[in-house]
Amino acid sequence: MHFRLLCRFLWLWPYLFCLEALTIHKVQYDTKILIKTIVTRINDISHTSISSKQRITGLDFIPGLHPVLTLSGMDQVLAIYQQILTSLPSGSVTQIYNDLDNLRDLLHMLASFKSCPFPRARGLKTLEDLDGILETSPYSVEVMVLSRLKGSLQDMLQEMDFSPEC
Repeated sequence: MHFRLLCRFLWLWPYLFCLEALTIHKVQYDTKILIKTIVTRINDISHTSISSKQRITGLDFIPGLHPVLTLSGMDQVLAIYQQILTSLPSGSVTQIYNDLDNLRDLLHMLASFKSCPFPRARGLKTLEDLDGILETSPYSVEVMVLSRLKGSLQDMLQEMDFSPEC
């Protein structure tokens, strides 16, 4: 009796192992697709393109000038962008905000598959500098934020091909 049960389990073992590998692959695939979708949404917002390396005084806290190589780093960057997007006066970024939230959930799923313990990242403690700049030039800030977000997302997309670390 025990021998037959053991044989059945051993026979199913390779299938169970493949099932988990496919799940990780599926989550990585979904993550890539969502990143591409967000980049497309940013492209669809009609702004003149500016370089993500261009600087506006007081916006140095906005990430995007250096690639992020870890899952926890990606989550932190996305949390900051979510916080910034809620401060923008334009209503055209609401869907991007929601997509970033879904992307963060996918990153957490990837982290759990890799047994990476990291808490949900928080945004910046204060955005006082952003409020002052938004009063004087809201359009320029939105263009800069979306440009840097797009650059960060493209870096993350490339990193997904290499299965990022915790």
